[in-house]
Amino acid sequence: MTPEDSLSRLSLIKAVLGPFLRLMFRPHAEGVENIPGSGPVILAGNHLTFIDSMIMPLVCTRPVYFIGKDEYVTGKGLKGRAMAWFFSGVGMVPVDRDGANGGVAALMTGRRILESGRMFGIYPEGTRSPDGRLYRGHSGIARLTLMTGAPVVPFAVIGTDKLQPGGSGLPRPGRVTLRFGEPMEFSRYEGMERNRYVLRAVTDSVMTEVMRLSGQEYVDMYASKAKAA
Repeated sequence: MTPEDSLSRLSLIKAVLGPFLRLMFRPHAEGVENIPGSGPVILAGNHLTFIDSMIMPLVCTRPVYFIGKDEYVTGKGLKGRAMAWFFSGVGMVPVDRDGANGGVAALMTGRRILESGRMFGIYPEGTRSPDGRLYRGHSGIARLTLMTGAPVVPFAVIGTDKLQPGGSGLPRPGRVTLRFGEPMEFSRYEGMERNRYVLRAVTDSVMTEVMRLSGQEYVDMYASKAKAA
């Protein structure tokens, strides 16, 4: 699928499903003007439920590309084809994240998207929050901004956990708020993407902004470990 194919599908999906999704979720966006109108941009924010990535395109004027599980586009039959058409159309890029090189594949995919001048969305927590709190961010976000020079626009999704408790099942109608912070740039660390102290400092800076925007309680541990406990 080419970027042009994705854009045409996104336009169609927004035209057909947009009014329904807006009526159901009543998205309210704050700070959209902080998103640069062109060039590579990293959107980094919290992750509460499955529908977070579905609501994002409703408030962004530019297409946002997210990494998703490849199982969303590999299903069989009519349902599988419909899911593949929809998820690829809303900007999901399938990656096998469960493989031995899943993390590297996700990182390189994000890098390709940014180097082509597009906007890449990432959830630094790595998975949905198990309890509505904000968890420690993985350093992939720092590697991406240092490798590509793309600015990071922190964002917060507020309210989706109330509409889709547990992150799965059919969501309820309700109001969702998205807040976007001012762009963050880390050019002072150029060439230091292998320095783990720099990577942690950059990641924590981004997560601090996400916490400020979301108002969530912060937990200094990875969400995956909290889920496994």
